[in-house]
Amino acid sequence: MPWSLRRRRRRTSAAATWTISWPTAQAIDLGRIRMTSLRYPSLDSIRPTKLVRRAEGDVYQLALPLTGRSTLIQDRTESTLEAANHFTLLDTARPHVARHHTDGTGLATTITVQIPHAALPLAPDRLRRLLATPMPSHLGVGGLLAHHLRSIAAHPEQFEPAQAEILGGVAVDLLTAALAQYLDIEDTLSPEARQTALRARVVDFIDRHLDSDELSPRSVAAAHHISPRSLHRLFEAESTTVAELIRAKRLEQCRRDLGNPLLRQPIQAIAARWGFPDKAHFSRLFRAHYGRSPQEYRAGVARQDR
Repeated sequence: MPWSLRRRRRRTSAAATWTISWPTAQAIDLGRIRMTSLRYPSLDSIRPTKLVRRAEGDVYQLALPLTGRSTLIQDRTESTLEAANHFTLLDTARPHVARHHTDGTGLATTITVQIPHAALPLAPDRLRRLLATPMPSHLGVGGLLAHHLRSIAAHPEQFEPAQAEILGGVAVDLLTAALAQYLDIEDTLSPEARQTALRARVVDFIDRHLDSDELSPRSVAAAHHISPRSLHRLFEAESTTVAELIRAKRLEQCRRDLGNPLLRQPIQAIAARWGFPDKAHFSRLFRAHYGRSPQEYRAGVARQDR
């Protein structure tokens, strides 16, 4: 369950010491890991040696700044993270300094994730080379990881405990794949971690090509250099097929466009844009998925906006 913290200036614990001015914080339990979404004008976190000795358990902390300026120091490595473009990893079992400040007006925002050492199947001596090192959060698997975390932070209330644990597992697998990619040791990953990362890449590819006439399970498989049969097996555990996933995502885009009061395109034009050129076929699919025809849905949204 998420919790919120508001207007709290200073907090001290065995985990860390930090000073914050007028913050809001929301923590989300995701099974083995915990994610926190923070908004603040400034935050200085200092973890000295004496607090490390008192802390219980070894935990990595992923830092993903979305806005503001961030500077991190650990193991003689000092780096500045570019908001929305970098994430990094800190080891809370070792001394470190983290400073985050707003860049101009408004509040700085950061997502952090606490991951037990044992949850990451990568050798600590290898990971130590990456501590406080900026890594891309807008490209490759790092981009998929950032998108996954931001989606959870945007609507944490919609996830049941069982779903939250699954989402936490996906986050760990994506982080593992991103770190392994950066260390050039992807071949050492478990089959489960490789499959999770590949599945995330496939979903991201589908999202970016929903309006393409050429999008199909076969084109998706070809883009990822696997056979259509391998692609099908990749999604067996998801209780859906790639064709069903593409159709559901296209229908959702149509629903959003139909509900947009500023977009007054004809229904047939919206349907065709998202891969449904047959008006009657689209109407049947839409009613089966949402319980109303496209016309009824658009009219209902218009009445609500009056």
